[in-house]
Amino acid sequence: MPTAPASPDPTMEAISQAVNEGRTGNTLSARQKLLNLWSAIGVTGDPLHRCSLAHYLADLYEDPAQALAWDVRALDAADAVTEQRVQEHHASLHIAGFYPSLHLNLADNYRRLGSFDAATEHINAAKEHAPNLRQDAYGAVLRTALDEVAEAISRRDTTKRPSAPGPTA
Repeated sequence: MPTAPASPDPTMEAISQAVNEGRTGNTLSARQKLLNLWSAIGVTGDPLHRCSLAHYLADLYEDPAQALAWDVRALDAADAVTEQRVQEHHASLHIAGFYPSLHLNLADNYRRLGSFDAATEHINAAKEHAPNLRQDAYGAVLRTALDEVAEAISRRDTTKRPSAPGPTA
């Protein structure tokens, strides 16, 4: 399968650049760039752009309530993304593969907020979608995180997981 996008997408490239900036520790700048992109895309813009941006933006918030708001937007946008649109972006992607991570993030945020029923609902949804994960390093990381979050929910633990994405406290 090709490893390059089917065609250049300046918005996805800008999202990727901001995400990389955030991962190198420049959280505030990355967050502002993504917020500016969100304003340009708009709430009715391309669902793939909205899903990707919101998913990554959530990771740039330490506060689980702020992260949750973006994770909800990401899941809502994913529900509007077509398989064709995902394939246009990158032939190796499938929309079904997005759902384990999206539900995992929601479960983790609800757990951190002490909303254990909602956390359980989303961890169960993430596990239902887990067979859609690729058998690669990324899939292994998500499977491990699913187990960690499920265990934390069962312990009613609201502390941030050391392996969770996002800025450090």
